Amino acid sequence: MAGDGNYVVGADVGGTKIYAGVFNSAMECVGTARVSTKAQRGPDEVIERIARCVRDAVDECDLKLDQVRGVGAGAPGAVDPETGRVIFAPNLEWKDVQLKKALEKQIGLPVFIENDCNICILGVYERELGSKPQHVVGVFVGTGIGGGLILNGELYSGFNKSAGEIGHMVISDGGPKCGCGNTGCFEALAGRAAIFRQIKAAVEGGQKTVLTEMLGPKLDDLRSGDLRKAIRRGDKFVARVVEDAAEHIGVAVANLINILNPEVVVLGGGVIEALEDEMMEIIRQTALKRALPGTAKGIEIIASKLGDEAGIVGGAVLARRRTK
Repeated sequence: MAGDGNYVVGADVGGTKIYAGVFNSAMECVGTARVSTKAQRGPDEVIERIARCVRDAVDECDLKLDQVRGVGAGAPGAVDPETGRVIFAPNLEWKDVQLKKALEKQIGLPVFIENDCNICILGVYERELGSKPQHVVGVFVGTGIGGGLILNGELYSGFNKSAGEIGHMVISDGGPKCGCGNTGCFEALAGRAAIFRQIKAAVEGGQKTVLTEMLGPKLDDLRSGDLRKAIRRGDKFVARVVEDAAEHIGVAVANLINILNPEVVVLGGGVIEALEDEMMEIIRQTALKRALPGTAKGIEIIASKLGDEAGIVGGAVLARRRTK
């Protein structure tokens, strides 16, 4: 592939996998690579694996690293985007890791780091919304729940660089304990881990569900897509659990509408991807019912279609913006 020296790389660093994509000057993805994260091996090893994934993606396009202008990467947790330091990433068990500095040393290119959900909303904002709305809130429902904020057309990270941690809004005082140590967090009620925990506890208590026919009594290898299959086979118990989670998401969206009044609320992440048809209408109806009368008029509540690509597109957008 001919190189115009105007390529950027977007990288998405997750707890289980690292995904990188190379984008040309028209912001088309021309090649990708994936490697497993292996977080248990510690930060140095993971950083080497990120560097390898970036190099593999560039190699996949028959390009050389010197044809790449920069790399934008999303890391799960609290990130200082100015210094590129990961302050705290619970899924990676990282505290105070100088990710930007270490990656730049390994690949010899300018590297820009952001929180992974901020990166995802940046990808959605540019690719799906054409950078048009001024105010957008992203709600990403995966294992946990994260958020990203675009205010006045720019990423908003707040005073301590940790804005957008919407998974830790308390929406049920005295509710279940969250991984953050608090109780009743949005994430502890509606994230994938919370939904699965609720289903497994009910099954242990004698609840009947087609999931045990599909996966065995211990529900090993349970996935979000299995919930969709169970609902389509008429499983009323699973339908109720998913409906409850969708209502919690709707309440959270109503809170965000009341506080920030965005033009668009975008929902994404693996749970929404797998269960969009089962959840989105409940989320919309609950949010509109719970928002302050008149405040939700004209606000769009939509599901992202970018899926896995949001992180790498957003990383590429960040790299493009920062290397102008």
